[in-house]
Amino acid sequence: MTDLPQNFERDGFVVIENVFNDQEIEEMKRAIGKIVEDMNLAEHPKSVFSTYDEDKHAADSYFLNSSDKIRFFFEEGVVDKNGELTVPKDKALNKIGHGLHFLDPTFKKMTFNSKIQKIFEGIGYQEPEVVQSMYIFKQPKIGGAVTDHVDSTFLRVNPIDHLTGVWIAIDEASVENGCLSFIPGSHKDTSTSDYRFVRTHDTSGGPLLKFIGTRPTYDQSKFQHVPISKGSLILIHGLVVHKSEANTSDKSRHAYTIHVMERQNTEWSKDNWLQETEQYKFPNLYKQ
Repeated sequence: MTDLPQNFERDGFVVIENVFNDQEIEEMKRAIGKIVEDMNLAEHPKSVFSTYDEDKHAADSYFLNSSDKIRFFFEEGVVDKNGELTVPKDKALNKIGHGLHFLDPTFKKMTFNSKIQKIFEGIGYQEPEVVQSMYIFKQPKIGGAVTDHVDSTFLRVNPIDHLTGVWIAIDEASVENGCLSFIPGSHKDTSTSDYRFVRTHDTSGGPLLKFIGTRPTYDQSKFQHVPISKGSLILIHGLVVHKSEANTSDKSRHAYTIHVMERQNTEWSKDNWLQETEQYKFPNLYKQ
């Protein structure tokens, strides 16, 4: 951990091995299993998560208003033309987000954890606030690809580099089941930062969200696969380019992720899709 800040600054990501033990990983799996089991499909729209179709989220208030809720997003191809699932619900989900870190006791305990706190102390965060959390399923055979992107496209802060993701492997993440890939050092190039996913603030019934700016293209030959073991995590700079391929294997690739911003001397963009509410403010990682 002593070389954590240097490696993070050099590459824009760092693998930290064996942060969570088998018991903690199983606890998270059980907790998400219960959340899925208790979900009443009739109470939730079959919202499909896609990073390919930029219009998929466009008028989706279910997504837009999920910062302080536990909401469910499905894989493409699992909802038929009548709106019914074609596979069991536990095999149909792409992700669950975005308030697991404070609404569920297990994920709250794993988020506001001394091990995570020490990591953010190690990279110099003074007032880290957890802005969102997601449980990502990457289902066997149908788990979709996540196209190349930087997290700051979706969660914009000023200064732009005051955002960091934590990606915890609940299953082993291998090349076969769609581990993350990165372009090392790409966080140092901010030339494409005009590309953003923002609220339109539209009140006339038009789209609530849109992409603005020019979508960047990246040299695919520069990506490096970063497989990691169950219980390990990847610290992800908000500007580093990363992606994951589809899961074509017969093994799941579950992950729990959070995003943390440095609140000190930082502005959270009012155009971000994710916003605090009157009742819910982003919690401080060090004070829970």
